Amino acid sequence: MTDDRYWVRPGTVAAVPLDEPPAVVSIGVGLHGVTSALDVFRLPDLWQLHLYRYAAELTVDGVPHALRPGHVSLVPPGAVVRYRYRGRSEHLYAHLRLPGAGAPRPGAPSAGEPRPVPVVQDAGAGTPALSDLLLRAIAAVPGTPRRADAEVWAALWRVAELAGPAAGSGTRPHASAAAAIAFIESHLARPLRVPEVARAAGISQNHLIRLFRRETGGTVVAYIRRRRMERARHLLRESTLAIPAIAAAVGMPDLQAFNKACRRELGASPRAVRAIRTGRVPGPVPAADQVPAYDRPVPR
Repeated sequence: MTDDRYWVRPGTVAAVPLDEPPAVVSIGVGLHGVTSALDVFRLPDLWQLHLYRYAAELTVDGVPHALRPGHVSLVPPGAVVRYRYRGRSEHLYAHLRLPGAGAPRPGAPSAGEPRPVPVVQDAGAGTPALSDLLLRAIAAVPGTPRRADAEVWAALWRVAELAGPAAGSGTRPHASAAAAIAFIESHLARPLRVPEVARAAGISQNHLIRLFRRETGGTVVAYIRRRRMERARHLLRESTLAIPAIAAAVGMPDLQAFNKACRRELGASPRAVRAIRTGRVPGPVPAADQVPAYDRPVPR
């Protein structure tokens, strides 16, 4: 049986750490059901990721799962797997190690909070994208194995996202809320209005407002403001872009409004936020059409 630290619910939901890339040990196209209709085995130290092209029965540590084309499984190390095939059966597979898998041991470095991921899921409309990632990983292994790790890591995140944020509870993010957030994130650099976001999500404005409060705990406007300021803080601290350019990049070209928003949301003026990163003490606030000297390109 599998080590309990790999399970949220034994045989059903695994605890999968995804904050660090996997190390792919083997990847390819598996062929089964030719010489025998039954396979029983375990991989003591490796995770198993499979994308199926056939129907079969799978049992993981005694828990049965029905497989269909487009189903994907992620099985922890040490689990006893039993496949019963219905003839020639091909699947894409990856055998891999995950850093920090399972609950952290005392004194061991943390690899992030493991995500609950069902052992078997229907990839549905995501099947072609998953297949493409795994096929690219297979092609990358001979010459660029680290790229194969990256492709499989992306595939693992897709598998985890099939389950939503809480696989153990069965809850999923609302599709319309996800669509609204994706639209906002893609359009932060220009003016955004709640009715426009609602249209992009395919729902009414009132429904969006209620949905957003339920999913995020706040309003649509507050979310947009917070994300703009998070992006502004990043650009102020990590880039040498001029402050007017940063204001425009986060959808607030009016410098006076941008300055007020920074003071309200970040607790300091744009120049002071930048000074935290640069170690400079901000002087008098320049005119709106002036660029601070330290925002200009450094002569080479």
